[in-house]
Amino acid sequence: MRSLLLLLTAAAMAQQIAPVPDKFFFEEGKLRVLILTGRNNHDWRATTPFLRSVLETSGRFDVRVTEEPSGLSAAALRPYDVLVVNYCGPRWGNPAEKAVEEFVQYGKGLVVVHAASYPFGETAVLSEHMGRTGVFQEPWAAWGNMVGAIWSDTDPKTGHAQRHAYQVNWQDAQHPIAAGVKPFTVSDELYHNFRLKPGIHILASAIDSPAVGGNGKDEPLLWTRPYGQGRVFHTAFGHDVDAMQSPGFVATYARGVEWAASGSVTLPAQIDLNPKDPDAVRALLVTGGHDHETSLYGAFEGWRDIRVNVDPQPAAFRGDLRKSYDVIVLYDSIQVDQLPEKHRENLRNFVESGKGLIVLHHAIIDFSAWEWWWKEVVGGLYVLKAHDGMEASSYLHDVELVVTPRPGHPITRGLPPMRIFDETYKHVWHRPDVRVLLTANHPTSDVEIGWVSPYEKSRVVYLQPGHGRDSHELPWFRQLVRRSILWAAGR
Repeated sequence: MRSLLLLLTAAAMAQQIAPVPDKFFFEEGKLRVLILTGRNNHDWRATTPFLRSVLETSGRFDVRVTEEPSGLSAAALRPYDVLVVNYCGPRWGNPAEKAVEEFVQYGKGLVVVHAASYPFGETAVLSEHMGRTGVFQEPWAAWGNMVGAIWSDTDPKTGHAQRHAYQVNWQDAQHPIAAGVKPFTVSDELYHNFRLKPGIHILASAIDSPAVGGNGKDEPLLWTRPYGQGRVFHTAFGHDVDAMQSPGFVATYARGVEWAASGSVTLPAQIDLNPKDPDAVRALLVTGGHDHETSLYGAFEGWRDIRVNVDPQPAAFRGDLRKSYDVIVLYDSIQVDQLPEKHRENLRNFVESGKGLIVLHHAIIDFSAWEWWWKEVVGGLYVLKAHDGMEASSYLHDVELVVTPRPGHPITRGLPPMRIFDETYKHVWHRPDVRVLLTANHPTSDVEIGWVSPYEKSRVVYLQPGHGRDSHELPWFRQLVRRSILWAAGR
């Protein structure tokens, strides 16, 4: 009996410690990238997130970052297809350096960005305080061989003249990284006098203009290099985010990473950093009449399936909205006497055509003298003055409360109860037949704080949260808004 229990226990433990499939850690079908950073005489804290964002936005890569490359090992690198190096600092030590060298040598990829070509050559090491220590380190010979060049302090010194804007020209426009990418302009440092290694394949170069202190030569800036069975791509561009935002940098960097990782390029010659699906929902965000924090706009960014324009009232309603938008999101405060008759007709035509409407936070106060609007369309109203048996509404800023989504609707499905810090409303009138989406349990708040209107001609949603930055930057709130827009658009 005891031996049977031991066997069962062992089997249970083995099941608990069984390896978890990679699909739980990496996105299937994507190239795996590890960015090495954490030291640099450039602003790596700004450039590293941008480098990551470019790759992730392209949809081709699953990206991770380490700020301590000295801790690398063969086991740590094994899952990845390519390393992107945005580092300029002290050496990593023999174990990490050997792991990186073998990673590339045995068939993986390496991408070297801007000053990452610098630190392991013949020049002085940079301290963590970004100043020269005056102490020279032994060169890491394999690094120069992988990169295809080193920096040198002997004449003619490797370096750069004054930063300026210049044109980059292709030397091999047929290479997979270059194919279809036109010559482009960057505002960047232009590195000159590299000590190039034999066997590099130069893709692009630029004239180092004597007018800004350059040497007048055509300097190589983009190149590839085989290293063992692996592939290396070097880009001399990328001094800061301003330089990296050049479309030429974005395209060559992302395509260079793909080539180094896989040996081929599928990414387009122009990479949109704000991509939208062809059938993205067209949403109009209407503001005005009520001050708000700029964090509001961030809540509408980063969605591929929704394209958002912003226009203030009353001008937002000046034309036929049905032609341009699928959903209107109101985050304004306006009364009917502030809206010209033609503008009011355009808004009514939009709603009655079956288009979607989101009434967000303080927009519940809109058009209090337009009974059709608040009673039929929205199904609710913030009551400015008590009348006809309706109690005056009230508000309170800076309240911590818990909001509970009601299950069973696509907008709220799977969303957990959430602690928010927002403005509460009390005694907001609403129709008894609204479908409640959100509830709150706080003495300064109504219980029902989000609903779907029973209006039959359009899909109408009201969401009370959204007063300031604390809510605007909450992923839960952003998901709530996104789902509401998609549902209102019939998606």
